[in-house]
Amino acid sequence: MGITAVVGANWGDEGKGKITDVLAAQARYVVRYQGGSNAGHTIINPLGKFALHLLPSGVFYPSVINVIGPGVALNVEDLLREYDELISRGVPNPIVRVSDRAQVVLPYHKLLDKLEEERLGERQFGSTKSGIAPFYADKYLKLGVQVADLYDPKRLRERLEASLAPKNVLLTHLYKRPIIFIEALLAELTVSAARLKPFVCDTTVLMHQALASGEKILLEGQLGALRDPDHGIYPFSTSSSTLAGFAAVGAGVPPYAINEIVAVIKAYSSCVGAGPFTSEIEGSAGDELRKRGGDAGEYGATTGRPRRVGWFDAIATRYGCMLQGATEAALTNLDVLGYLNEIPVCTAYEIDGRETTDFPVLSMLKSAKPVWGNLAGWMQDISDIRSFEALPVNAQKYVQYIEDQIGIPIRRISVGPKRDQIIERR
Repeated sequence: MGITAVVGANWGDEGKGKITDVLAAQARYVVRYQGGSNAGHTIINPLGKFALHLLPSGVFYPSVINVIGPGVALNVEDLLREYDELISRGVPNPIVRVSDRAQVVLPYHKLLDKLEEERLGERQFGSTKSGIAPFYADKYLKLGVQVADLYDPKRLRERLEASLAPKNVLLTHLYKRPIIFIEALLAELTVSAARLKPFVCDTTVLMHQALASGEKILLEGQLGALRDPDHGIYPFSTSSSTLAGFAAVGAGVPPYAINEIVAVIKAYSSCVGAGPFTSEIEGSAGDELRKRGGDAGEYGATTGRPRRVGWFDAIATRYGCMLQGATEAALTNLDVLGYLNEIPVCTAYEIDGRETTDFPVLSMLKSAKPVWGNLAGWMQDISDIRSFEALPVNAQKYVQYIEDQIGIPIRRISVGPKRDQIIERR
């Protein structure tokens, strides 16, 4: 049946969790392939409202195998805490598999993330302080600890000693903090590793077996295209690739097996964190959109921070869909705009007096001003509508406008936070 990747086209916060949850009903495997617990997916289903940070969005289906791939930044304590919380709220025990090659986010990664943001002060990057940047720095400096290392005491001690040597110098001389002693860290990791062990396996072999058996696989991305460190708004990016092109690497599957790429986009714009955000709106208009957004307003699933909001940005979204190589799009939060008589959209950027519809590099993006157009609103609650033809004419025109701008078909439209509030459009 092949593989479908569900990815974000913008800054993150597009609603990927809901779309993955909907598509997981027909899947056997749902796989996280990058990122860590630094961002979250909010899902609402008959069991309640859940914010997932590491667990894949297939955990609410008892038959789905949920995989943490080798490309994930694995905070073991966060994963176990999230798993326990699901069980405590009545979710049937999810099937979870964790790659033995995934690397582990360690307590000192979170500490260094926090200390560095404090040191930067006004120049900070808006980190969630989940340890992600120090984690990936260690990974590519070859100082990381893989899950498999947790079960080899001699190797684990050697890996930690190698990693802690430069960090203790930093802690002493740059941050003026106490050094980290290895014994306490080893004791903590031993306990976590024992709980994690039943989930651990070679997930790459698992994925190839699933492909050979013709199983349906979903790959779930974190954040969005504009947070990619190579193609996004660097340095206001995350530390792992957010693109579908990386999904094969992070999940351990052949690239040719990914035959569908669903780019999730929002009917307006939102983001958490620092960096340029051209279509941003502030004041009362921004407060109203933020309050109405989603089930409980636009607030980060991981941090609880108020999201920055703006009107739909055609330039950024078209660029994001192109980067993702999207074969189709899913449009979320269309229902949120039902209070507007007229809906602004960003149709171009003005940079140094010239208009462009190309997404520029950061040095130019910082000075970009939005060029606004307006579309007629529909002034109607559409949350109970389940077919495209039943939508108000102006809502249909809004969807068609976005489709024309991004150049790929919009196959699904979310008209509310619940699982069944979806319009399939074929």
